Amino acid sequence: MENNEKAILNRTIRLLGDATMERIASSRVIIFGVGGVGSWCAESLVRSGIRHLTIVDSDCVSVSNINRQAMASVSTVGRIKVEAMRERLLDINPSAEITAIQDIFCAETADSFDLQSYDYIIDAIDSLKNKLELIVRCAQKGMPTFFSSMGAALKLDPTKVTVSEFWEVDGCPLAAVLRRRMRKFKRFPGRKFKCVWSPEVLPNLGEVGDEENSGNSLSLQDWNATKAQINGTTSHVTAIFGFTLAGLVIQDLYRQ
Repeated sequence: MENNEKAILNRTIRLLGDATMERIASSRVIIFGVGGVGSWCAESLVRSGIRHLTIVDSDCVSVSNINRQAMASVSTVGRIKVEAMRERLLDINPSAEITAIQDIFCAETADSFDLQSYDYIIDAIDSLKNKLELIVRCAQKGMPTFFSSMGAALKLDPTKVTVSEFWEVDGCPLAAVLRRRMRKFKRFPGRKFKCVWSPEVLPNLGEVGDEENSGNSLSLQDWNATKAQINGTTSHVTAIFGFTLAGLVIQDLYRQ
């Protein structure tokens, strides 16, 4: 570890010690989905000493991402998300090795990702079909450690965010839909895995159309055809989901 990197990670080294920091630095992590959850997970991992990180997302930054995504700002609107995120992460730790892949994880592209080459796989995908595909493929014996985020939208209370094994999640609509689809298609995870989730489900109280934002000339239209519905979100909740996922990785390395 170079002197500059040691200075950046000084407080983390003090807490975790050299042996844990070596494990963190040598671990390889891949995050699928770099939105409101995945972007903060990526940032927390790099700030914690992860040096080998792959981020995967197909989208570009839109103006409505600014309220909750780490790389999203007025100056990055229109840029490829993973490229903007990679730039931000390297500004935090220039010694990190950040691989940015603009792609979608789905049944057709799954084999293009060398999942066995990673130590940790993190699911922050918001497409139901692709999320199910990733879970079923990764939560199998012999695969790297796998953590998943359930739905982070329609939530306001940070104290309700928790971690449970997938089949013990109770009250999360996304987890319920995933389990129903697993039963319908007879495709199940082959091992237990931990999820970050919250039982809170609030209604959408406001409506925003596709009109121009009165504060600037950026369009609010960012419909993603893979999403069944666009729901309201808050930055503190999506960030806590992402930070918690990162925490699961760092805690696991600390306990080894």
